[in-house]
Amino acid sequence: MGLIGEVFLLPFAPVRGSGWVIRQVLSEAERIYYDPSAVRAELARLEERLTAGEIDEEEFDRLEDELLDRLEIGLRAGYGNSDGTA
Repeated sequence: MGLIGEVFLLPFAPVRGSGWVIRQVLSEAERIYYDPSAVRAELARLEERLTAGEIDEEEFDRLEDELLDRLEIGLRAGYGNSDGTA
């Protein structure tokens, strides 16, 4: 894009900058959400809740399936290594 194009688009610079920030925040949120070590920690807490009697076996199975799906997606997308390190 030439100089003239940049001059005409200058009023939109804050919007373009905001878009970049939003993309960065979204990317980081996805990385955290799908981080295998975070999902494994949630699985451990879920098992503790089952052992403590806070949830029943049916709810445990449902939540465990959701977390395992998240773990699989995270590993497939490369959000961490299979050994749990990010």
